[in-house]
Amino acid sequence: MPFALETAGLSRQFGGIAAAKDVTLRVERGARHALIGPNGAGKTTLINLLTGVLRPSAGSILLEGRDITRLAPHRRVGLGLARTFQINQLFADFTPLETIGLAVSERLGHGGDWWRVAGSRLGLNQDIASVLERFHLADAMHEPVSTLPYGKQRLLEIALAVACRPRVLLLDEPAAGVPEEDRHEILASVAALPEDVTVLFIEHDMDLVFSFARRISVLVNGTLFAEGTPEEIARDARVKAVYLGEEAVDA
Repeated sequence: MPFALETAGLSRQFGGIAAAKDVTLRVERGARHALIGPNGAGKTTLINLLTGVLRPSAGSILLEGRDITRLAPHRRVGLGLARTFQINQLFADFTPLETIGLAVSERLGHGGDWWRVAGSRLGLNQDIASVLERFHLADAMHEPVSTLPYGKQRLLEIALAVACRPRVLLLDEPAAGVPEEDRHEILASVAALPEDVTVLFIEHDMDLVFSFARRISVLVNGTLFAEGTPEEIARDARVKAVYLGEEAVDA
């Protein structure tokens, strides 16, 4: 059975700087897989390579056994690969209802006239309502995104990715910048993702990483430095020396 997501010798050069160097990563189906590492380790660069935002200098990417190395980002989404961003990429003037409505309609092939279709198809409306309810956004569904608290905006971005019905979901620091009182809602929403959705996530909050991840990969200077279960990573003296227990923010 192929892995949900796999890279082989994945590299990316920016001039003379190697942001990713010969990364071979295998993410099992249904995994809860964390990607951690110190400042400038190349974590977001790797996510950008996986999603097609960046093209690799070398290496390959397989999604459920299919080579997607040269596919455009929207083609990857269509094949079941979705992501969130370290900084929200939402339409500020849209409401949560419009945001999720557009995503669901696009997935069903009605993106061009979603505002007409959304009011006339019961199944589509139920799908939209289900996503809004799951992420506790129903009460704010008519509010412009720009007026929502930051925690709700982060929830909406995760909801937007989930509305695409991904088989593989990439989360780039889902709780970053969220006030402590709102973090529980974010963490609960991530923990409640369907078991058949494979999750690869970047996170600096070690409490989240060790409570949620079943496998952890450590990236240092663009290379895969260590990998194992949370217990194995916690005991690894090399990982402790370069990262664990230190404050870090990915570039």
